[in-house]
Amino acid sequence: MLGFSGVIALVALAGFTYVAFEAKATQRNRTASENAAHTRELLLHLMEIADQPERMRRAAAMLESVRKEMFRELDYHSRVRLKVWKDGALLYNSLPDLPEVLPAPGSAAARHANAWVSAVERDATHGLVVERSHEVDDEWMLSFSGVSFLLSSTIFSLPLLLLPAWLIVGIGLRPLRSIADEIEARSVSDLTALPDSDYRELSPLVMAINRLMTRLSQRIEREHEFLTDAAHELKTPLAAIQINAHLLLSRSAAESPERSAEAGQGLRDGVARATHMVHQLLAFERARAEPGAEPLPQTDLCGFVRSRLASAAPLAVQRGIDIEFQSEASCAMAMHVESMAALLDNLISNAIKYSPESGKIHVRLAALEQGYRLTIADQGPGIAPALHRKVFERFYRVPGQEQSGSGLGLAIAERAAERNEGTITLAAGDDGKGLTVTVDFEIRGQI
Repeated sequence: MLGFSGVIALVALAGFTYVAFEAKATQRNRTASENAAHTRELLLHLMEIADQPERMRRAAAMLESVRKEMFRELDYHSRVRLKVWKDGALLYNSLPDLPEVLPAPGSAAARHANAWVSAVERDATHGLVVERSHEVDDEWMLSFSGVSFLLSSTIFSLPLLLLPAWLIVGIGLRPLRSIADEIEARSVSDLTALPDSDYRELSPLVMAINRLMTRLSQRIEREHEFLTDAAHELKTPLAAIQINAHLLLSRSAAESPERSAEAGQGLRDGVARATHMVHQLLAFERARAEPGAEPLPQTDLCGFVRSRLASAAPLAVQRGIDIEFQSEASCAMAMHVESMAALLDNLISNAIKYSPESGKIHVRLAALEQGYRLTIADQGPGIAPALHRKVFERFYRVPGQEQSGSGLGLAIAERAAERNEGTITLAAGDDGKGLTVTVDFEIRGQI
C-alpha cells in the first residue's frame, strides 16, 4: 500500500508540473491576446474625441478606473500601464513610476520578475498612439492557493483510491494467507502435497511448494535408507571385529601364537571391510546427491581418465594385469569431478579385481556426434545377461563369486553417470568372455 501511495504521489507530482508549465504558457498567450484587444478598443474610443485632448485624458483615466475595479472584484493582482500620445506628445500615463523598458516574456529579467506583454495601436489620421502593457500574472500556480487548487483533485481522490486498493489487496492475499496457515499447522514430518489452488495466480506457487516437498521427501527417504543400509551392512564386519578382539584378549590366544595371529588377521580384515563399506556408502550417497545450480567446470576427460588409471596402476601391476588406454586427442566436457572419479574408480577397480592374473584390460574413449563413449573391457568371468540390470541394485552381488565386495560399486557408477549426463550399459566381451562396460556421455550444445 505504501508503494501504491508512492506511485500515486509521483504521478500527481508529474501531473502538477505539467499543468503548471502548461498553465504558465496559456496565461501568457491569453494575456497577450486580451491586451491587444483592449488596446484596439481604447483607440476606437479615443478616435471619437481626438480633437479634445483633455476629454481624451479623462476618458483614459475613467477606463482605467473601470479596469481596476474589475481586477479588484476578480482578485487579479497584475498591473496594467496605459500610455496615450497625441501628435507625438505624451497625453496620459497610468503608471508613471514604472521604468520605460519592461521585462518581456522569456527574457533574462523575466526570470527574476513578472514578464510584461505590450501592444501598440496607431491612428495616423488623428495622430494618436496607444500603448498598453499588461503584467503577466503566471506565478499564482506556485502560491498556496494555486498548489491547493491544482492538487485538490488528487488529495480528495486519494482516499477513494487507497480504500478500494486496500480491500482488493486484502481479498487477493487471503488465499495466500490460507496456504501459509495450512503449512504452519503441519507437523515437521508431514511433507504431503498441498491441494491444488483454484486461483490461477497461486497455482505456480503451490506447484513449486509441492515440488520442494517431493524433493525433501526423497532426500529424507535417501538419508533413512543410507542409515538403514549402513547399520545393516556394518553389522557383519563389526561383529567380526568384536569376535576377533575378544579372541585376542582371551587366555587361549595368549597361550597359542598361531591362534593369536589368526585372530589379529581376522581383526584387520574386519576393520578393512568396515572401512571399505563406509567409503562405498559415502561415495554412493554423494553420487546420487542432487546437482547444484552452479555450472560444472570444463575438464579434459581424456586426461582425467588417464589420471584415474594411473592411480589404479599399482594394484594392476601387483596382479600382473596390463591396461591399454586409447583416446581422442581432445575431449573436454563439463563434469562433476567427484562423482566422475567415483565412476571411474569403481569401474576400473572392478575390472582389475575380476580379471585373471596376467590378464588385459582395454579402456577406450571415443567421440560421438553429441558426446563421448567410454568403454572398459576385461577378461573376467563376466555377468549373465539376465543379471545386467540386477547388478545395479544396492548390495546385490552375483551368486557364486569368490571376490569380496560391498555390492555398491555398480550402483555408485550408475548414479555417478547420471550425475554427469551419462548412461551406463553392460555387455559381454568381444569373444564372449569377460565384461564390457559402456558409458555414453551426452554433451548438449557441443561437438
